[in-house]
Amino acid sequence: MTIEHVDVLVVGAGLSGIGAGYHLQADCPQRSWLILESRDDLGGTWDLFRYPGVRSDSDMYTLGYSFRPWTDPKAIADGPAILGYLRETAKAFRIDEKIRFGHRVQRASWCSRTATWTVEAQRGPERTPVSFTCQFLFMCSGYYRYDQGYTPEFPDRERFGGRIVHPQHWPADLDYAGQQVVVIGSGATAVTLVPELARQAAQVTMLQRSPTYVVSRPSVDRLANRLRRWLPLRLAYGLTRWKNVLLGQYFFGLCRRKPALARRGLLRMVRAELGPDYDVATHFTPRYNPWEQRLCLVPDGDFFRAIRGGCATVVTDEIERFTPTGIRLKSGRELPADLIVTATGLSLQLLAGVAFEVDGRPVDPAASLSYKGMMYSDLPNLASSFGYTNASWTLKSDLTARYVCRLLNHLTRTGARQCTPRLTDPAVTPEKWVDFSSGYFQRSIDAFPRQGSRRPWKLHQNYALDIVSLKFGALDDGTMAFSGPPPPA
Repeated sequence: MTIEHVDVLVVGAGLSGIGAGYHLQADCPQRSWLILESRDDLGGTWDLFRYPGVRSDSDMYTLGYSFRPWTDPKAIADGPAILGYLRETAKAFRIDEKIRFGHRVQRASWCSRTATWTVEAQRGPERTPVSFTCQFLFMCSGYYRYDQGYTPEFPDRERFGGRIVHPQHWPADLDYAGQQVVVIGSGATAVTLVPELARQAAQVTMLQRSPTYVVSRPSVDRLANRLRRWLPLRLAYGLTRWKNVLLGQYFFGLCRRKPALARRGLLRMVRAELGPDYDVATHFTPRYNPWEQRLCLVPDGDFFRAIRGGCATVVTDEIERFTPTGIRLKSGRELPADLIVTATGLSLQLLAGVAFEVDGRPVDPAASLSYKGMMYSDLPNLASSFGYTNASWTLKSDLTARYVCRLLNHLTRTGARQCTPRLTDPAVTPEKWVDFSSGYFQRSIDAFPRQGSRRPWKLHQNYALDIVSLKFGALDDGTMAFSGPPPPA
């Protein structure tokens, strides 16, 4: 079997992987690289999710790339528009020419003697074994499983006579016109689905066990559109991007410093949308403080408009069991349904489930400490791209890709061939990977690495601090160990 070698191997051709490809060719032009993608098309999340109304829950001036301005008038974009933006970006910079589709990575083995990773993958539906070697492995595969979403065990599920669908695998032939639809869940997917389904369904009920903070925001950023008319495109894009970053950081900080004040403000906005007679206390008042979980964004208040119009309702209760004609609740009420949508979350997965070895010894990245939110203690020449929980994914993935390029150029300048974060500070204690109470994080938190109690092991979820650390901070910081054998003859 022929083994192909490149300097950098990127795993995943979604938002992070395409960004990584751009920075590698722009900042490390002397390096060879490839992207391996398990699916048959690029786009990652934005190609996978096909449910009605799928859209971003971040503005596109921060979810878009720093190097390619978002020019659509809508700041909150739908899934097809985002996928089109990713495809156009990959084509414009010829990144698509470096993507190998249908390559599912299974195993990665590091050899200190040669300072290389050997990556084993399966190609195509036949699962033909293929291998690659690389000096640096860059995991851009996201943090959840693409093959399955999360669905709890519902008693008597098999008795339901209608159809049950998870949004992660929405059937192209699903016809819900004129039907009674129950959407189980209260997160971003649920509040996106409800107003879209309500356009054709007879009635849509969002069934939630507990409420989530929901905030309305205009889908169009009028200031951004004005700036594009007045200023050069990149300058206008940059100003809008920083405006949205700073506003987001201010509001997140306010929620952490003064949670009671932020809570009152959010609930006041909901009451303004739904009127004084609506039971906001039951259906829209969460048991946690703002930004302990991600806020649900609804553009132009479409979710609230569906409720006001009577074509959508919210029920806060727990499921006792499924029945042949719907769902029986613990309160004794029964919700009739022709279609049940389980918008119950993601199944998280670290580093695409790849099995790692270092010098023949199996290594579990979940047992390591996360370095700057992107590398792992004692794992050489390996980085992964994770976005922010409190801001747009791309803000962090963009900084991560730039940092990887800085590392690669440092290796070239110094002649070193290996860079490994080493925990040498005894004062650093392990903490949870993220301080987030969302169910999909809590279910899988033990499968992810820990962060440390102080820099550079501390994950701040702060774009401004990360710019200082990743874009301008010292590479040889006393924690990153640079070494390596001489190149093989």
